[in-house]
Amino acid sequence: MPDFSLTPEQESLRDLARKFARTEMAPHAAECDRASRFPEEIYRKAFDLGLLNLNLPTEYGGSGLGLFDQCLIVEELAYGCGGMTTTVIAHCLALAPILLDGSPEQKERFLKPIGAEYRLAAFALTEPSGGSDPGSMRTLARRDGDGYVLSGEKCFISNAPQASLFVVFANTDPSQRHKGVTAFVVPRSANGVTVGPDDEKMGHRASSTAAIRFDDVRVPASDRLGPEGGGFSLAMRTLDHTRTPIGALATGIAQAALDHAASYSLKRETFGKPISEHQAIQIKLANMAQAVQAARLLTWRAAWLIDRGQKGTLESSIAKCFASDAAFAVADEAIQTFGGYGYMREYPVEKLLRDAKLTQIYEGANEIQRIVIARELLRGYG
Repeated sequence: MPDFSLTPEQESLRDLARKFARTEMAPHAAECDRASRFPEEIYRKAFDLGLLNLNLPTEYGGSGLGLFDQCLIVEELAYGCGGMTTTVIAHCLALAPILLDGSPEQKERFLKPIGAEYRLAAFALTEPSGGSDPGSMRTLARRDGDGYVLSGEKCFISNAPQASLFVVFANTDPSQRHKGVTAFVVPRSANGVTVGPDDEKMGHRASSTAAIRFDDVRVPASDRLGPEGGGFSLAMRTLDHTRTPIGALATGIAQAALDHAASYSLKRETFGKPISEHQAIQIKLANMAQAVQAARLLTWRAAWLIDRGQKGTLESSIAKCFASDAAFAVADEAIQTFGGYGYMREYPVEKLLRDAKLTQIYEGANEIQRIVIARELLRGYG
């Protein structure tokens, strides 16, 4: 059985992230949300403290953390602001395919500059016509001499407006559907790369999201990750690793909602006593606390298994799906606990509900997660 007692080093990491979230992120979260502002100064501070390149190995200048330690940090950061935390985990998501399938030369060339100075990367998989169906990918990579020519469009790409490089998935043989998908590293400076304007989002408004167009972008074969046709497998292996931190992010949002609701219930009075003494509110808080604890433990277990070399597809999907649903439900109950005040932007809980919603959608919508969970489960009965 896993032992989730934190080591002194893990306690120190969590304390560092907690202090950063509550002193650097939380005070600016509402303003960045309202203005849809990307607070680069905060991300630069995160880089300086080792809270940005979480999964980048130390030999390339990163923090070199295992998945469990990454989740400890992500939960604390999300408590301060879900949108700012999305910038961090989207950056780590983009690094993961290079770490998984990059050659030693590619890792040296692409990762060392990211570890040396503040830069962001973006993971470009989703398209306007097929977010959950990579087999229908329309971005094409045509072989041309000693390289490829990329043409197509990606959408909903986190960090796209600021990223210095993109990990792009394109189809080298559309007749093969997902078996033709291939991954490439494309620098932002490449001719033919166009990043669209920031998308106006419901939540996570301190992060930036945009579409990217590739118009006959030439990519040398040396910038291909893995073999032709290996991109779909690489994307799925990547998401097995990066889906779990979404559970941690959702747990951080849920914990913040619970804390706000419990604190408010002790101060707000109705019928001559604090609402915390009303059984209806106590039941809400009890249900919220159960959901937060379960989300955290499912996330920790998935990360613990993956750190020990297991594939983790089932466990990471369960953690992401449960924690994100829990975050939305807990934030909704927090608003209900605040009553009419919870609906007002003057109070923090309405933002938490908007931020929680995205966790049910990105890195595989929860409808897809349930299909993955059922598929992985049934394999054990075959």
